[in-house]
Amino acid sequence: QVHVVESGGGLVQPGGSLRLSCAASGSIFSIYGMGWYRQVPGKQRELVATVTSGGTSNYADSVKGRFTISTISRDNVKNTVYLQMNNLKPEDTAVYYCSADSPAGVVTRHDWGQGTQVTVSS
Repeated sequence: QVHVVESGGGLVQPGGSLRLSCAASGSIFSIYGMGWYRQVPGKQRELVATVTSGGTSNYADSVKGRFTISTISRDNVKNTVYLQMNNLKPEDTAVYYCSADSPAGVVTRHDWGQGTQVTVSS
């Protein structure tokens, strides 16, 4: 079992910055990637950025050049990843979720955090 906790959301003006943090604990030895997703009411959860244990990152087109996902930092008890968000826009407003990804047979298992609200508004 993997336990995921996000932090760092809040209210920011357009053009501002926020940094989200995510810590995964528990059965972390099997984690091969972590990622950030976001969801607004009435819409499906969408990918924002992901990073593999080897450091390969992937971004949604809408955030390229503005958001940066860190590499996965590991110690004996947790894996940590950050999402630096710059030049925020109102359309970035959403609940942001962190995912810790592990193999489950031929599919990927996503362990999710509880989410953190990001609101971009003047």
